Amino acid sequence: MGLSQDKLGLSQDKTGLLQDKIVLVNGGSQGIGAGIVRAAAREGATVAFTGRRPDAGESLAGELAAQGASAAFLRADLADPAQARGSVEQVVAAHGRIDCLVNSAGLTSRGTLLDTTPELFDAHVAINLRAPFFAMQAAVADMVARKAPGTIVNIISNCAHGGYPFLAPYSAAKAGLAGLTRNAAHAHRWDRVRVNGLNLGWTDTEGEDAIQRAFHGAGDDWREEAARAQPMGKLGQVDEIADFVVLLLSDRSGVVTGSVIDWDQIVLGGLG
Repeated sequence: MGLSQDKLGLSQDKTGLLQDKIVLVNGGSQGIGAGIVRAAAREGATVAFTGRRPDAGESLAGELAAQGASAAFLRADLADPAQARGSVEQVVAAHGRIDCLVNSAGLTSRGTLLDTTPELFDAHVAINLRAPFFAMQAAVADMVARKAPGTIVNIISNCAHGGYPFLAPYSAAKAGLAGLTRNAAHAHRWDRVRVNGLNLGWTDTEGEDAIQRAFHGAGDDWREEAARAQPMGKLGQVDEIADFVVLLLSDRSGVVTGSVIDWDQIVLGGLG
């Protein structure tokens, strides 16, 4: 069954925050990335996106096209630095430029300090840190060469602050991405390239459902149980995150750069 217009978000009020912008969302075929693709398309952007599942990617591109949006799925193995750079290069070749980049691809497989293998560690670094690095490298190179402003948003995690014991390699890589976000923002602020990030907390996605079932023995009611245990009575919602990312990509976020914002219900330093 195809996604409804309401599901795609294209029936919501449009403000044109990204009108005529060329946007690439790496990791955009499902979950948070797909929500960002939908929101960017709704706000007038021409969107390209990559993902690990060609079937999901082509399906999303088709659904968006049917609603009158401009969206294209690009096949890319982001663990390969050449393909991470190539995702940007394909967009520039097709449209002459890139205005906005979102790094949303993520690997969340479990591993502790004691049981993580070098292979698992390298896999996390490849997707969660190295891929964003080289995609950013290519995007900023285009922006600087054209002497044009641009925006980048990195989807990080509250695990960048330390994380759960069973997310050791994930936390290490996401902490690196938080540092990279600030470094790139500082390095290219005079180029008018703004770079920001979101440290996401527990979010309701298809991928999280699979993780909960595979690694934590969760049943069909895990979402309801999890929501009841949260201060706001719900998990993080993809559409809310996507709208915030669009704001950060747009000119309406002003001069904000180098900010890594905690999108979570946990208040660091709070007690009780």
